[in-house]
Amino acid sequence: MTKKLFIALLTLLLIIPFYGCSKNTTSTQQTPVKHHQVKKISSVQKLGPSFDKNAPMKQPGEGVPVLMYHSVADTPNNPIIISPAKLDQEMKYLKDNGYYTISLDDLYAYFTNNTPIPQKSVVLTFDDGYKDNYTAMFPIMKKYGFRATVFVITAYIDKLPGYLTSQQLKDMQAYGIDIESHTVNHKPLKELPKDQQLQELTQSKAFIETLLNKKVNYIAYPDGSYNKDTVECAEEAGYTMAFTTDGRWSMKKNGLLTLDRDYIGSQFDMSKFIDRITNPNYKFTY
Repeated sequence: MTKKLFIALLTLLLIIPFYGCSKNTTSTQQTPVKHHQVKKISSVQKLGPSFDKNAPMKQPGEGVPVLMYHSVADTPNNPIIISPAKLDQEMKYLKDNGYYTISLDDLYAYFTNNTPIPQKSVVLTFDDGYKDNYTAMFPIMKKYGFRATVFVITAYIDKLPGYLTSQQLKDMQAYGIDIESHTVNHKPLKELPKDQQLQELTQSKAFIETLLNKKVNYIAYPDGSYNKDTVECAEEAGYTMAFTTDGRWSMKKNGLLTLDRDYIGSQFDMSKFIDRITNPNYKFTY
């Protein structure tokens, strides 16, 4: 073999491997690798039906426990501020014992049309619209798949640091938390002239309806304060149910614009909580 032929063969052997690598690289670039697509799941998930239609149902005319909470935070020695751990304990009891957290729409349909609701129905309400209703209460509701209603003071929204923002209200509504009225300024209604009462009721209703693009049908009177004028104003403003702080189960016979609620305080032990959801006749106090 001549020297020139040897060099030519050697050169060819060296070129072939590099050509192969180059070809594979080009092929990879022309056919991108398909990665698994991760579906993004929204942090806000819409609740399904309020209850199982096969559950044992209430008879027409029976009462329903409507529970009244306020703030949810680790603040000891304040009776209206319940700790997240205690709220979780109470919600776990409801879940473990077959209770259904029905909506106010369900309650209204039951009272007005005898639309069936489960025997073990309970309504959860939170007054005032504290920011911790979003940061502490809302995660617990999502944990158990529960419904609740927040009665908001509309003058505080987006303005006071300890209260809910518009976006937080929208997030909760998207999940299934109902947002209803607790008036504009949380003034004791029975101490106001009738025209001011009507203003408190109508302006708060209009504010929420505009903000959340929904119909507002329900109100909780601040501190349970009301009189004859209040009831007339609530009807004129277009509310179909209104709630006091009187400590009994809600019953149609008490009047749809003067319904009772059971107060739940931080000082209650579990036996007292269980009393409130199982005893329809006892008069509860703060």
